[in-house]
Amino acid sequence: MDWKLAEAKARLSELVSRTLDEGPQRILRRNDAVVVLSEEEFRRLTGARLDFVEFLASAPRLDDLELPPRDGAMREVDL
Repeated sequence: MDWKLAEAKARLSELVSRTLDEGPQRILRRNDAVVVLSEEEFRRLTGARLDFVEFLASAPRLDDLELPPRDGAMREVDL
């Protein structure tokens, strides 16, 4: 959808919602235009990757992970 700048400013919340629901939105100002994208779409288009901290933060939680008890003795290690 195309938005005039004044309309986009007045209805910013709707513009953001439509961007997330429908995809990129174009804002027109005289002879110029900009496109508003969701962050997910931006990352897909640019190939941007999460930094290490974001990667760790996006990992699934393991709080409920139940591991079976380990059978046998621990191995000997020479230090």
